[in-house]
Amino acid sequence: MPQIAMLGSGFIARFYADSILGQRSRDKIVSVYSRRTESAGAFAMKYGCVHATTDMEVAIAHPEVDMICIALPNDLHEAAVMLCCKHGKAVMTTKPLGRTAAEARRMLEAVEKAGIFNGYLEDLVYTPKFLKALDSVQNGALGRILWAKSRETHPGPHSDWFWDLEHAGGGCILDLGCHCVEIARSFIGKDIRPVEVMCWAETQVKPIEAEDHAIGLVKYENGAIGQFEVSWTFRGGLDLRDEVMGTEGTLWINNFLRTGLEMFTTGKGADYVSEKAESNTGWLFPVGDELNDLGYNHMFTDVFNAFEQGRAPRETFYDGYVVNAILDAAYRSARTKLWEPVVLDVWRGRTGVTRDSHLTEYDQDHYLIKEETTHYGARKVILKHKTTGQITERVLS
Repeated sequence: MPQIAMLGSGFIARFYADSILGQRSRDKIVSVYSRRTESAGAFAMKYGCVHATTDMEVAIAHPEVDMICIALPNDLHEAAVMLCCKHGKAVMTTKPLGRTAAEARRMLEAVEKAGIFNGYLEDLVYTPKFLKALDSVQNGALGRILWAKSRETHPGPHSDWFWDLEHAGGGCILDLGCHCVEIARSFIGKDIRPVEVMCWAETQVKPIEAEDHAIGLVKYENGAIGQFEVSWTFRGGLDLRDEVMGTEGTLWINNFLRTGLEMFTTGKGADYVSEKAESNTGWLFPVGDELNDLGYNHMFTDVFNAFEQGRAPRETFYDGYVVNAILDAAYRSARTKLWEPVVLDVWRGRTGVTRDSHLTEYDQDHYLIKEETTHYGARKVILKHKTTGQITERVLS
């Protein structure tokens, strides 16, 4: 049963706390750190913390604490992780791990040198729909994965620091692309090396230095393509969608905008609808259980079980490092307008992976291009001759 210090008291810290205290009903937040005294006190009162402080190291070093949850702005992650290493405390951190791959690598190397448990809190690879879909993909339901696309768009984040390039390290690519990259990477295979990225990014709407809209392609060593679509300019709420295409099938996931619950209201008596909902009038799409549907419950259950069982969780600092390396390449590509290599100084997956053959044998002399039944009832095949390359069709019935 972990005794936790929460670093941060804002939006994501409260989401985390609601899940931590509600899912297994045996984990406890004993200390909270916030940069403002009133925020630390309000969080402590709501979540029953016995200790609140504006000194980060005091929270981490608290004698009753054995695990740290980092829910801080991106520019504070590295300092917090180094203090966890100094005091030998297990650590889990919100996404992204770092502002750059260099920051992420320093954190990865530090926790491994210190020998402390580390978890990367990537909630969107723990949503119930994602876990069900991933199980199907890994069991071969879609065949060889060719393309995996993930989209996260909404009107923009909640806190001021996200909009500040120095504090955040980037715009929507770093904030949302970290989710999308890890989702696609999971479907394609986390042991398959990402090799290069092509990315378009622009500041289309917001008066900020960072990008507010981006689309990217990630090539993998086995020939698969990952795609991310991210925006802080989307109007209409929080749009979380994934698509995966394989040689034997396709799947679509809609995690948030279409929930199966639809409601119309004039706004009388209406209040909170769901995260990043832009209105509380008209047709609305409330979310039945945000903590569960966004993956927080499954994520913390995995992290805490892993901690207690002495194993690594599904997502570790290494995964966060790989994601940061891919996003670094995306930023370079957005500047150069070229495919940019993914620089991974630390790679622990498979090497020298070749592309699987895309050729399907039909008979001794032909490859199969397509088999179909027409609207007039004819069943036919389209074939390519192995030697001559000639393409022909045969009507079978």
